[in-house]
Amino acid sequence: MSGEPAPDRRLFEITGKDREAFLQGLVSNDLGRLKIGLVYAALLNPQGKYLADFFLVPQGDRLILDVKADIADALARRLAMYRLRSDVQITASALHVSRGLGPAPEGTFADPRHPALGWRRYGAPGTEAPGIDWDAIRVAHCIPETGIELIPDDSYILESGFERLNGVDFRKGCYVGQEVTARMKHKTELRKGLATVLVDGAAPVGTTITTEGKPAGVLYTQAGGKGIAYLRFDRAEGEMQAGDATLRLP
Repeated sequence: MSGEPAPDRRLFEITGKDREAFLQGLVSNDLGRLKIGLVYAALLNPQGKYLADFFLVPQGDRLILDVKADIADALARRLAMYRLRSDVQITASALHVSRGLGPAPEGTFADPRHPALGWRRYGAPGTEAPGIDWDAIRVAHCIPETGIELIPDDSYILESGFERLNGVDFRKGCYVGQEVTARMKHKTELRKGLATVLVDGAAPVGTTITTEGKPAGVLYTQAGGKGIAYLRFDRAEGEMQAGDATLRLP
């Protein structure tokens, strides 16, 4: 099994002797985890808001950065801005991403976010015709997607579930946005965040959710009678409305 191609992803090669130290000071996760497989991480702005999420892949004397194509160029520019005098080079990669479910073929990596997301391979293009409903898997496990539930300069990674998705480490040293993230973890109770809701009907992605006429959140990806919603938890009670759809918590 070679897996489905993932044409919505772009890959970069990160080389140079400072590559791991450079990224360790920027991203939300600990690059020490590269010893056991893929690292899922985010780059934040200084105010602690999400800019990009991606996988880092160990490949000998280089790292592969696997990112959604829509934000790839912006991420590469941001990383180049931080590079300064570090011995780090960031170049486009000729490798391809493929992904699949079931037994993992040799040379693949488990998706670190959730076992239901299967495995990823980096090399030649995948050859299987697309047939997996990845949105349904994401909705079932409340896993956000770049550019849908994860919105640059708006989302906070803890509200987006990065702790349960193995995308943040609270024991590593400082990184950009770390202070805000740590304060949200240790000094506040999250009052907003992503949650799975039951959906009767359908509504466009981005539809405002209301409870008794008051704004209660936003509805995003939907599949199989469920959806991922960003909610104000104090208003997420009983029946909620999103356009023509009726929502409630499971």
